[in-house]
Amino acid sequence: MTGRNRDRPGLREALAAVRDGDTLVITKLDRLARSLPDARDIVEELTKKKVKLSIGGSVHDPTDPVGRLLFNVLAMVAEFESDLIRARTREGMQVAKAKGRLRGKQPKLSKSQEAHLVSLYKGGNHTTTEIAELFKVARSTVYRVVQRTVEG
Repeated sequence: MTGRNRDRPGLREALAAVRDGDTLVITKLDRLARSLPDARDIVEELTKKKVKLSIGGSVHDPTDPVGRLLFNVLAMVAEFESDLIRARTREGMQVAKAKGRLRGKQPKLSKSQEAHLVSLYKGGNHTTTEIAELFKVARSTVYRVVQRTVEG
């Protein structure tokens, strides 16, 4: 579940639970929405229900013009911060890739260990659980390695 996804079960439940006169409490605005349009949609929904919004202890009344202005400014800052984090992450990954450090998840077993695992499995003297414990991997890894050698 990504933060950019508007269809978040917790958010949906919170918005469905609020009633007229309630105050929806959130720690930070970026926990509610990651984009300005999304934040505006949520505030519009809260305004229709006459629900106030408490962001980090500060209550914002979306029906009040000043409250609406402050909310929009905070939403723009939250979206800007999210964009900066995304840009820095992409830049960091590009630098790591250029230096040859971005290789993804490393395999648990070497090729020789995989061959030994398969020979033990095919030998039939050990259970899958015993083989998994011997190589310090999950049983699913044992099955995956055996499946790869059968297909390959």
